[in-house]
Amino acid sequence: MRIEKEYRHLEGIDEVRIFNAEKKDFYKPTPKEFSVEDIPVQKLINNIPVEIHTLIPYDSGKDFIINGIGNFTLERYGKTQKDAKGRLLSKISPLYFNILYDYLFDVYTSHNTKNIRFVYYNNNKVTKVNTAKIIYDAERIFITVHNVDATVSKRIDTNYRTFDEDKTNLMESFSQTGSYYTLHGKYTWSQGIYNIINRAKEEADEYYNIVFDLAIPEDKHIVDKIFNITNKETAQCEEIIRIKTNDGILKVIEVNIYSYFDESGFIIRQGLINDITMYSDDELTKPVDFLLKGFKNSKKIALLIEPLNRKQYEYSKGFYDIIETDRETYYNSPGIITNIIEKDSAKMLKNLIDRKSTKIDETFTYAVNGNPNNKKILNLYIESFEYNESRHSLGFLTDMTDDMKKQDELVESNEQKLILIKEIHHRVKNNLQVLNSFLNLEKKAYKNDPELIIEHMQTRLNSLALLHEKTYRARDFKNINLKEYLIDHDRQTKNLVDLPVEVEFETYVDEDLNLSVEVMTPLLLIIDELTMNSVKHAFPDKTAPNKKITKEIKKLDNNTAQLIVKDNGVGIKDTSKITKNLGCEIIKSLSRQLGGKISLIETNNGTSYKLIFPIEMTHTI
Repeated sequence: MRIEKEYRHLEGIDEVRIFNAEKKDFYKPTPKEFSVEDIPVQKLINNIPVEIHTLIPYDSGKDFIINGIGNFTLERYGKTQKDAKGRLLSKISPLYFNILYDYLFDVYTSHNTKNIRFVYYNNNKVTKVNTAKIIYDAERIFITVHNVDATVSKRIDTNYRTFDEDKTNLMESFSQTGSYYTLHGKYTWSQGIYNIINRAKEEADEYYNIVFDLAIPEDKHIVDKIFNITNKETAQCEEIIRIKTNDGILKVIEVNIYSYFDESGFIIRQGLINDITMYSDDELTKPVDFLLKGFKNSKKIALLIEPLNRKQYEYSKGFYDIIETDRETYYNSPGIITNIIEKDSAKMLKNLIDRKSTKIDETFTYAVNGNPNNKKILNLYIESFEYNESRHSLGFLTDMTDDMKKQDELVESNEQKLILIKEIHHRVKNNLQVLNSFLNLEKKAYKNDPELIIEHMQTRLNSLALLHEKTYRARDFKNINLKEYLIDHDRQTKNLVDLPVEVEFETYVDEDLNLSVEVMTPLLLIIDELTMNSVKHAFPDKTAPNKKITKEIKKLDNNTAQLIVKDNGVGIKDTSKITKNLGCEIIKSLSRQLGGKISLIETNNGTSYKLIFPIEMTHTI
């Protein structure tokens, strides 16, 4: 549990934020110590909608005796007035006593009324908001409380399109979140918006977007994108932009907007805006961008996130290179099917869009922008699945045009090489299935740490993308030079991973060690897992000098090679625990697939692993 206090100058209110508290934290059963009488208007207090707590100052305000508790609180804890009256606040609720004491004492001594807002969080989600006044009268302290249920769904019901003004009223109770809506071209802004942009309301605010107009020049294109998306039928848009307030403060805000047309054809737009400046780094991005970044340099293969969603889709840059379309003007429409030459393939894609199937894996001829003189051979793989009662999809688009040309050339010269190329594509698909298996395992193991899952997946994607590039350019797919690959791998890992400390990578590989793709794939994933373990756990002391992670790979004989990955970090105090974690299980599984044997090497400092593995494999993973 965590408590935060802050005075909100724009609203003139003290705010208390309470994180992850439980009922037992607020109430402690305590024997009665004092006899107190009901105040003359107790019956009135019990029958008005606002909850009122009554306290009697004790020992010159050092503590307070419970004179009466509001009915809402009593019902919440299943108690009666007899369970609370005549007890000291410090004993019956030490938590509330510590939170409220300074406010209560100030009101007791000054007789000035104080306004307080209580915001309750559970797992960083607002669950309840209370606005309270602390009043001194008749030698007593009265606390009046207005309770607000903050359980609000973000899902828009397109069948019931009447704007719910309660959302705006609720957002006015928040400190870092605001809401707005537009109707007939006029804006209505909640108080939370003014908290974010650091100014009071002005008469002209209903006529323009007072938040987006503050976007810095570098993010104006994102604002244009938001309006472009939300002006098309029913739509939802989630973006992150930076604004500069009129008093010169740079803020990072998260924007969630829902829009639709009413029966008269007028567009109605609802927006939720969250100030996330305190949680943002210098380079802020959405979680999905980490996955897309793994494909940022590829023009031949594209990652497709939500390709079946006409509004909320994210494609890596390669998609726009492949179909030769500008990202800014592209609109995700089923009309793209008309550019597929093979009718059977087009029909299979339409069935997927219409929910008549759940997967497509097709290679077809594609006429770029409908031009019959500009054709490409593409492979499209998309899976559709249900999650949280809604439909989602994930896929890959691969430009195989050059591959197919090379295949035709190889068929003429060597039929065996054509078979090898087909096998390479089959293995790439298998690699993606392996990554999907890892993702499912880590979703269960690290469900409370999605950023860790994304970082692991990004590292693995980078390794396999680099391997795919090497095999793509190689003439002999059975002999990939390991040393050349690992030099590029080290460089890309340093650029990809946000190293918490300065760590030097050293790699030593036999010059003549060449491996096939089927050996390289599990070997590289093992190296990734061991490297990331060292990066995250070996160097807790950022000031320690000469931090190194070393990889040594050498031939033992014509059939066997040895990998040693070691660091000069703090080492492992209890080796029995690491054998049970998910990372260790993944490494052991990959070692078995490789036909190798991995072991932990005893060392005076740091951590060291040794893997003995075959240079050639007779089976496919």
